[in-house]
Amino acid sequence: MDTNNNHINYVELYANDLEIVKSFYHNTFGWTFTDYGPNYTAFSNSGLEGGFEKTENPITNGALVVLYHNDLKNIKSKVIECGGKISIDIFSFPGGSRFHFTDPSGNELAVWCDK
Repeated sequence: MDTNNNHINYVELYANDLEIVKSFYHNTFGWTFTDYGPNYTAFSNSGLEGGFEKTENPITNGALVVLYHNDLKNIKSKVIECGGKISIDIFSFPGGSRFHFTDPSGNELAVWCDK
């Protein structure tokens, strides 16, 4: 995976049933999947890396664009300085850490780091 600062690096989507969504995208588009526990699966062979997170909630806007930056604290400060709002503070997950923010128009994105 290419990890350049400030580039779109990953897209997360939501799914109510991971097995059904994996079957759909594999059979329709040839995507391949790697499961990370019962609530998350990553996809590849799609042109851009991404994943599906299992949710019980209704899905209205299921895409989360994820950017990469090697210094989360620095880029978080810059997001705030430039008018963004932190919607989920920095947290760890298998493979790294990330935070979510909303831009001045209310779009939610995330920034992750593998360090």
